[in-house]
Amino acid sequence: MRAGRLEAVSESATDRLPRDASVIGVAGVMAVVLAEAVAGATVFLWLSPLWTEVKRGFFKLLGAILTVLAVLTWLSVESAVIDRYSSGGALRATTIAAVVATAVWTVLLFARQPAAARVVGLLSVPAWLAVLVWMGGAGHQSYPLALFQLAAGAGLLGAATDGLLLGHWYLTDRKLPRGPIDRMTTILLVSVVVAAIAVISAGFSGVETSASINPLLTAGALAPWIALGMVAATALIAWLVKAVLKGERASAVQSATGFYYLAVVTAFTAEVAVKTRFLASSFGPAG
Repeated sequence: MRAGRLEAVSESATDRLPRDASVIGVAGVMAVVLAEAVAGATVFLWLSPLWTEVKRGFFKLLGAILTVLAVLTWLSVESAVIDRYSSGGALRATTIAAVVATAVWTVLLFARQPAAARVVGLLSVPAWLAVLVWMGGAGHQSYPLALFQLAAGAGLLGAATDGLLLGHWYLTDRKLPRGPIDRMTTILLVSVVVAAIAVISAGFSGVETSASINPLLTAGALAPWIALGMVAATALIAWLVKAVLKGERASAVQSATGFYYLAVVTAFTAEVAVKTRFLASSFGPAG
């Protein structure tokens, strides 16, 4: 069942953005959400000071997980785009390039080539951002607004994912200072504010979309309210993590990691809910 249509979104981007293609139900939504998660996690991993703060094992761990998520993103893109169009290969090609870059830097780390891995890792950042740029054309709202919503989702999911895995890494590297996880929590707090604005910007009208993920997301325009509730829950969790990390005991980081599990659940739930509207067609105010 179709969830939305790719469309031209601005005069300047007309020749560069994919158009006239449809995306379908679960695959379309998951392609967007997974791309946001991998893009956000990649940006925070490589553009933060983590390379000089944590051991290479953390990058191997995150690389292995991101490679799996990246492949799932590619498979979702392949499944979701069902019409062929003149520039439609761009999203597919960009996604494949980003997936390959992620896999390559991960393999290079396991092959003990950190310098080369870092170069490829830094190159994977613009590769994943390019994926989001092309996905922006799938939104039913204006292109700049669609890009903002994708960036907000990437920030929320990326911070939650990296924060959870950082918490786990403290169990391996007990001498690691709390600076990295505290900084990631601050990023998460900022991200929830931006994500809330993005949810509101998507509107509260009813939408014409697939109910295959969950009928509640299309019943009475509940999706934005569910998304806002989950974003608020994520904000509360991030605040609790901040409070816990002020404790002196070593168990404080373990408690923070437990909270991050909840943050990942609430953040992903929020994004799945709101992205059913991202691809949908609005049909007016809810009754």
